[in-house]
Amino acid sequence: MTSRLPETGSVEVVRPETAADVVEELADDAENPAVPTERLLIALDIDGTILLEDESLSPGVTDAVAHAQRAGHEVMLATGRSWEGTRGILRVLEVNPEYVVCSNGAVIMKRIGGDFSDEVAYERFHVETFDAREVLQLLRDHLPDAKYMVELPDGRRLYTEHIDDWNLVGARRVPFEELGAQPVSRVVVVSPDDTDEDFLALVERIGLNKVSYAVGWSAWLDIAPQGVDKSTALEKVRTWLGIDPEHVLVMGDGRNDIGMFRWARAHGGRAIAMAQGPEEVLREASETAGSVYEGGVAAILRTL
Repeated sequence: MTSRLPETGSVEVVRPETAADVVEELADDAENPAVPTERLLIALDIDGTILLEDESLSPGVTDAVAHAQRAGHEVMLATGRSWEGTRGILRVLEVNPEYVVCSNGAVIMKRIGGDFSDEVAYERFHVETFDAREVLQLLRDHLPDAKYMVELPDGRRLYTEHIDDWNLVGARRVPFEELGAQPVSRVVVVSPDDTDEDFLALVERIGLNKVSYAVGWSAWLDIAPQGVDKSTALEKVRTWLGIDPEHVLVMGDGRNDIGMFRWARAHGGRAIAMAQGPEEVLREASETAGSVYEGGVAAILRTL
């Protein structure tokens, strides 16, 4: 396989069609059982990584994921979405991984059998919770007009006001005071009149103790139990699957991916940021892929 590549440190300029042929040959070799391939744990973010804003797929991602699976790699999702907003993506990608990391690491789903038509194919295998009353009140004091949602340990969701971008199937609207009545896995705060810079400044000003948090591209704040993020969940998954730390590849585009980038890099794995991500996210990655619009994920996976 290496005979078709230039020597390390050198550059070989070829026509685009020749380069495409080389990529295809490498992909064919990766799928060939006679060619040794180290099994990787590949964790993909969803929004901005495999999905565009309109929820259409990044170009080529389905075929590239299928290639990575045929090559023997474990391809899974690690997302800030709840399971309710994640399971449909598995069907679209036609993947059925043993584990799925949801809710920014607070929930790990485990496959228990069935197929893509079986709604009970996964169980809530590991769930982190925290008492959200203090942080909810603190945020409400500073953001009285924001919209709030919490995810309960059993997956049910409670929200204060409707937001078009939220998948609220099975969710229930409640008074604000009911949100913190029991331990939760996750708190989501959206303030449409603010920007992500406004949220970053607010978090720095008021402090958020005893929780983990991530600010989205818009004025979107995700809050998880203290010390919990995608990396803590992925470390559990990696251990359960028996995959060496250096055989980890993670891809994402947002601030909630920084934890898993640092985790992968610290153990010799690959942390790949999508080109359209914020500068502070790109700095934390070990490399940068093309944007989600250009099919950045597909380009990386087809080389494995």
